[in-house]
Amino acid sequence: MSTTLTDRHGRWSNWGRSAHAYPAAVEHPRNEDELCAILARAHREGWRVKVVGGSHSFTDIAATSGTMISLDALQGLTGVDPVSGLVSMLGGTRVWTISDALAPYGLALPNMGDIDRQSIAGALSTGTHGTGLAFTGYSGMARAFRLALADGTVVSASAEENSELFEAARVGLGAIGVILEVTLACVPSFSVAASEHPEPLKGMLSSFVERSRTEDHVEFYWFQGTQTVSTKVNRRGPADAALEPLSRTQVLFDDELLGNGGHRAVCELGRVFPAAIPAMNRLAAAAMGRRDFSDRSDRVFVSPRRTRFREMEYAIPLEDFEPVFREVVAAVNGLGAGITFPLEVRTAAADSTWLGTASGRETAYIAVHRFVKEAHRPLFDALEPLLKAASGRPHWGKMHTRTAADLAPNYPQFHDFLRVRDSVDPGGLFSNDYLDRVLGPPPQRAARVPGGALPERPPANPPH
Repeated sequence: MSTTLTDRHGRWSNWGRSAHAYPAAVEHPRNEDELCAILARAHREGWRVKVVGGSHSFTDIAATSGTMISLDALQGLTGVDPVSGLVSMLGGTRVWTISDALAPYGLALPNMGDIDRQSIAGALSTGTHGTGLAFTGYSGMARAFRLALADGTVVSASAEENSELFEAARVGLGAIGVILEVTLACVPSFSVAASEHPEPLKGMLSSFVERSRTEDHVEFYWFQGTQTVSTKVNRRGPADAALEPLSRTQVLFDDELLGNGGHRAVCELGRVFPAAIPAMNRLAAAAMGRRDFSDRSDRVFVSPRRTRFREMEYAIPLEDFEPVFREVVAAVNGLGAGITFPLEVRTAAADSTWLGTASGRETAYIAVHRFVKEAHRPLFDALEPLLKAASGRPHWGKMHTRTAADLAPNYPQFHDFLRVRDSVDPGGLFSNDYLDRVLGPPPQRAARVPGGALPERPPANPPH
């Protein structure tokens, strides 16, 4: 499958319309050899490249004025071991296709986020996650990689082979190499019983941590100015359990008409009549999510997201959740009426990834959204200092203003990551402004000329 990455003016935009670029060239390699040839030439001639999957990151992590490489043609499973549960797939494989591909083997992803439009390479590179204290994000599922490095060579990496490269690549930010293939640890297929309902904010704040320990998956949404949250509790069950899935009518009415169309209408109406937002938020908090159903795991974990938004998400230590979220509620309410998107709260198990947001600690995630047509900076700027002060780690694929200098103390192995990055891409072939900000420029790029500039643009008529 190959899609057009840029519009008729040559402009690339991400899903949230928060990042844009005009790449000098766009490549759609049809196989590994073609991709490696592009990298090898870029390495020889000193121009830069960025790889794009689903364009679903809210940052400019994939932006470039050099060559943009699509992974759309590199999709699909390449190996399945139903006994061990190890499954290999190409890096461009879209997450939404994985569950159907695994079903014939009686396997499933252990956990999923509520959006599945990403490529698996992008989801791994930015630390994408779902919710549940017994489960990691996608990067914690990774067991092995095949990577194309900056010079076009291909290497294998796992805990046993090239172990430091493996650790760096698990949340690699696109700075280590191109994920040609990844092996994930999957689990036997399972069902999920979902209970969605409103409940008081006060009770949720005091019980969230304990409930996260006793339930498989818990998350909640809170609307500005309300004393109610919309809670989602998902309980895992056997694959052959009797299921009670949502009917087509329920999906169309609840998810499409109310959840997507209705919320879009609220956002649009709120822009025109901001005084109506408090009443609309109270109505949404009371009406959102009042249902029980069960289905195959991915059909419960994932929800359609058709109203475009921008997002900032921070990971904080789980034990600090209640006081931090109380500060967040006060700050959001203190901004004055006008926030139509709810805040979302989830959890994840501690993992051992070097740059994972849950590295070394059980984590609560606080995600802040803003309708794409509304100014996001006042809300994000009001909350980011609170979350940063709580030892918060920003999601690498969501909006934030952090820099390498203040990120490094939050990650014990930050400098190990830089050491590996600098060894495999010292010239910064995979770098861009975002990576230079959050990681610092690679050594050869920083030393090349004052300001660290390195030509981004390839020579005329690069190979296609």
